Amino acid sequence: MKEIILIKNGELALKGLNRMTFEDILIKNIKQSLKALGNIEVKRAQSTIIITPHCEDFPFKKALDRVEKIFGIAAYCRAAVCEKNMEDIIKVAIPYLEESLKAAKTFKVEAKRSDKKFPLTSPEISKTLGGEILKNYHHLKVDVHNPDVVVTVEVRDFGAYVRAGQLHGAGGMPVGTGGRASILISGGIDSPVAAWMMAKRGIKLNAIHFASPPYTSLRAEQKVKKLLSKVAAYSGAIPVGVVPFTEIQEAIANNCPEEYFTLIMRRMMMRISQRIAQNSGSMALITGESVGQVASQTLPALVTTDKVVDMPVFRPLIGMDKEEIVIISRKIDTFETSIEPYEDCCTVFTPKHPRTNPKLEAVEKAEQLIDFEEMIERAVEGTIFETIEA
Repeated sequence: MKEIILIKNGELALKGLNRMTFEDILIKNIKQSLKALGNIEVKRAQSTIIITPHCEDFPFKKALDRVEKIFGIAAYCRAAVCEKNMEDIIKVAIPYLEESLKAAKTFKVEAKRSDKKFPLTSPEISKTLGGEILKNYHHLKVDVHNPDVVVTVEVRDFGAYVRAGQLHGAGGMPVGTGGRASILISGGIDSPVAAWMMAKRGIKLNAIHFASPPYTSLRAEQKVKKLLSKVAAYSGAIPVGVVPFTEIQEAIANNCPEEYFTLIMRRMMMRISQRIAQNSGSMALITGESVGQVASQTLPALVTTDKVVDMPVFRPLIGMDKEEIVIISRKIDTFETSIEPYEDCCTVFTPKHPRTNPKLEAVEKAEQLIDFEEMIERAVEGTIFETIEA
């Protein structure tokens, strides 16, 4: 019995003349995600993408686990291929659906016939296969409104197949259709969620992490890379640059008013990140900030931070509360890693009484106490890059 994986791409159907370009990128992403599992063919046919294995013992479970995380997929399922005649559809369906039908009490059959040369209509296909299922599984009853199992038969121009139900995909847009942006990633809960949310809209990610040894440890850096590997299961490989930030943080702590420590630190991070992002082809920066979550994330503080860069800054979590962010972090399996007790540089030299309603002129005046330019150049030049995969 030949099996395939069927992909339904929800949002892409709305892309009009650009649809094929988006689908090409999705197909490329599917091939990249599944390439290590064996020889496969991925092609489009009548609003469906079909994954056909060309190897024995293809690991369908592993493949489905990976397909579940590919952005741009609305739904997916495993299906059995049939000849385009009712006899073979019945012959294949009865044993193939055994596990699903034995576990159910009620079912219905849905038929989709796009090949109008097929001699039976869709209702006739449903009635015929439904009758055969009832003959073979005596415990079942038909329920057309709320069945335990929906058996689907599709008769297409390219062939026929049968399946039991389908699973929800990750949704969103294929990664690579929305350009490239750089996420400022810490070891906390928020920034991995922000990265995931932007990848879901088709953004290809680069990452920038600031390390301040000896105030931050190697374990903190390893924690960030572990978080990125979990996001990469959805987004694909993520290049990350680790920025040496100790010199700048010590200079701020030793020379600037304490109430502005965090603001000035954030502004230096943004200046460095913009230069690294531009060098990598990124068009924007991404942060995990949300309004009012901490003192540096009040609206005046965010405006003051953004004044130091020219490129757009995306904050996908801006209107979310912490519980909403935590729910997503659990969904994408980053929460437990995020709460590991290894501090990042954002917690170093934290002021006791940070300014929550800063004036840009006052912050700029405080920055003038130090010549940051050479330190910024050294930080950019000293950044160490590697690529993180799932």
